[in-house]
Amino acid sequence: MLSEFADCDVLVIGGGPAGSTVAALLAERGYRTVVLEKCRHPRFHIGESLLPANLPLLERLGVKDEVERIGMYKPGAEFVSPDHDDTLTFEFADAWNKSLPYAYQVRRSEFDHILIRNAAKRGAEVLEGWRATDIRFLADGQGADVDAEDRAGLSRRWRARFVVDASGRDTFIANRMKLKQRNRKHNSAAVYGHFANARRRSGRHEGSISIFWFEHGWFWFIPLADGTTSVGAVTWPYYMKRRDKPLRDFFLETIALCPALAERLADATLVSEVQATGNFSYVSTQTHGERYLLIGDAYAFIDPVFSSGVLFAMQGGVTAAETVDACLSRPQEANAALKRFDRRMRHGPREFSWFIYRMTNPTMRELFMTPRNVLRMKEALLSLLAGDIFGQTPIWFSLYAFKAVYYLNCLWYLRRTLDARRRRGLNIQDADAA
Repeated sequence: MLSEFADCDVLVIGGGPAGSTVAALLAERGYRTVVLEKCRHPRFHIGESLLPANLPLLERLGVKDEVERIGMYKPGAEFVSPDHDDTLTFEFADAWNKSLPYAYQVRRSEFDHILIRNAAKRGAEVLEGWRATDIRFLADGQGADVDAEDRAGLSRRWRARFVVDASGRDTFIANRMKLKQRNRKHNSAAVYGHFANARRRSGRHEGSISIFWFEHGWFWFIPLADGTTSVGAVTWPYYMKRRDKPLRDFFLETIALCPALAERLADATLVSEVQATGNFSYVSTQTHGERYLLIGDAYAFIDPVFSSGVLFAMQGGVTAAETVDACLSRPQEANAALKRFDRRMRHGPREFSWFIYRMTNPTMRELFMTPRNVLRMKEALLSLLAGDIFGQTPIWFSLYAFKAVYYLNCLWYLRRTLDARRRRGLNIQDADAA
């Protein structure tokens, strides 16, 4: 039985980076904005590596200094391949746009807490410990009724003129409207934990992320400011299906399969519970409806190898705020605003996915580990890795040239290409096994 009923202009489901960003910007514009967050901050979350393109968004929200205080300076990314003797370090300062030379590694519990506090400070009503349970859209595009329940069992209904779903992997609206589809091009699962006393790189690259390829996928190695290091394995479904022991033991045995990473962790101690997430990659068939938007992981999630998740979430929050404002204050512009929103939401995952789907291909690995700057291809690739794909940086011709070089190499080494394609097909099958 409902005990309360309330009205608002915009109801945001989820208080992670996507929800906190859109709520802060809409509240600033004077909209009565309510955020329903099922957990209480600070709370654990994976995805600790930011991109340089996050920094302008943090400045826009007024929280860059706070994030800098909790963050680990990240000037680049290291790639370690078992097929190459040397590692490769990319410097963000070498990207096309020289104004985005670094980012930060952050504990998401601290980072997300900063963002949701900022939303409240800017006027949003933030309700933690409230889980959305149902949604019904009103006739004639008048908004929606959203039911929610707190941990004590208290129920409340909000009538909102607009709903923004930032519920993350809960995919609240996509599940109810059957919009969510498993990504059949890239099925993966992850297992991860935090270590103390991991051996980091020395000098200015102490805080850079390291990516280690291995037989069954890849590892992340993310140094955090408090001295701990986040380590995770993203693997193919068939490998996770093999697990026949406790998750902690399975994780440590998986690390042992990557000698370069195992060496970094030889004197380290696992200091957290090991966690796992299955069926990592998915996408929704729609980004929006007449009175709702899907942003961040509530719309799609792809492999995290390029650390794009928080950027897509926050960029989606910025775009969502502009779209909701247009729909509510300038109805004659609503259709055009929703089309722009759709293009922008699809843009990031599409551009990153082309590279992600091919990251285990030996041709792509060779091009990554031996980069050339012909036609500024290396600078364009670095701009992609920095997340600089939403602005005016003119990287696209150079990226198309890189793709052409990739396809020509695939043709030149056709037998290797066909063998890699066959193995990838076997790797991504049986997505539900994880």
